[in-house]
Amino acid sequence: MTGAAPGLRVTWLGHSTVVLDVTTPDGDVRIVTDPLLRRHAGLLRRRGVRPAEVWRGADAVLLSHLHHDHAELGSLRLLGDAPVLTAPANARWLRAKGLPGVALGAGPEHDDRPLVGPVPGRPRGPLPASAGSEHGAWHDVGAHVRVHLTPAVHGHRPMPHRPNAAVGHLVQTDRWTLWAVGDTEAYPGMAHLPALAGGPVDVALVPVAGWGPRLSGGHLGPVEAAHVCATVGVRVAIPVHWGTLHTPGGQNLPRGWMDHAGAAFAAAVHRWAPGTRAVVLRPGESWEG
Repeated sequence: MTGAAPGLRVTWLGHSTVVLDVTTPDGDVRIVTDPLLRRHAGLLRRRGVRPAEVWRGADAVLLSHLHHDHAELGSLRLLGDAPVLTAPANARWLRAKGLPGVALGAGPEHDDRPLVGPVPGRPRGPLPASAGSEHGAWHDVGAHVRVHLTPAVHGHRPMPHRPNAAVGHLVQTDRWTLWAVGDTEAYPGMAHLPALAGGPVDVALVPVAGWGPRLSGGHLGPVEAAHVCATVGVRVAIPVHWGTLHTPGGQNLPRGWMDHAGAAFAAAVHRWAPGTRAVVLRPGESWEG
């Protein structure tokens, strides 16, 4: 669906790390999601080479939660003073580590609350000053790009040493809306995301697998991710959170598991979400709206 998001370039660096390059009337804006920029994430191994440094010069970082495969402190420090937009509990923890965490949302518990009904949206058009809603305020990244948290349900594998808040993000210009879904299971309030956005979700970064052949709760597999796209009415879906990380010695157990999810998601979208176009990238590849 060429033209679904004019002025947007999406580069997938593997796992949940995506570089969004946004062209605006006042210049380019670069946003990085869940940066994993070094060779590995703790005990988890990365397949392939360290990602290219197309993330340099980021204007903002979107952080979904603090699991080590999403919030790797060495990678976050590589991004310098770029504000890290996340849930309040996560932002406080990041600031305690000397990182520029910026809290979005209505309050400390925002991250655990699913949407329970339509949320008044903001119409497309020239971006006004940031305004709030019952689910928090839009945060401006420059004059023409804004970000809003979305709920996520990701309560499995809690960490005793880090907050367990989980969120997604909406990124919006006056011409399109992108949803960085974050790690989550499906929840009924997803149907109201277009109302929160004030219009259709043009592009979604959708997690479709994990770092092992079996998913724990709080994740989407390929079929579940396709149903989410159908529920929300996503126009273009780019699968993430697959084919990158594995446990030591687990890259080929069972054989080929790391390569399955992208194609499986595309097939599921064809069957269950015919209004969505699946764009399956390899690490380092880009899609332009």
